[in-house]
Amino acid sequence: MGNPTDINEPIVEALYSEALLLADEVRQVFDLHPIRETGQDADDLRLALSIEGLRTTTRVMHVLAWLLNHRAYFAGELSEFQLRRHSKLPPDRPAERENLALLEYTTCELIVESENLHARITRLDAAWRERFEMRPAAILRLQERLGQAMYRS
Repeated sequence: MGNPTDINEPIVEALYSEALLLADEVRQVFDLHPIRETGQDADDLRLALSIEGLRTTTRVMHVLAWLLNHRAYFAGELSEFQLRRHSKLPPDRPAERENLALLEYTTCELIVESENLHARITRLDAAWRERFEMRPAAILRLQERLGQAMYRS
């Protein structure tokens, strides 16, 4: 049985497919949601949709970028050093309860789904990075110098 902190290509591909489907749903929900009413309630709803749409889109794009970096690694386009150095998943900014209270239930479900995916990738990233923290600092410095030397040539 393999080490549970290892990320393999089938896991990355499955997560990438899931994230692409989610990105498409997010685009559909937040791009195609016109509000024709006027007044303070409609303005509050537009603002909530705008804020949570931006947060959700950003969250999904961060996940996709992380997964694309790992796909590039498995395709031989990035070294392990480059992957470790440039593919840290940014922290999530969860939705605001006040905004969620204004949105439709299905929109809230989509937001929660994106938060859950980000949390899964965060746990995977943390477990994967723990492997590197166990290496002595001297080895990491040597690997970094080698990576820089290879990058210059």
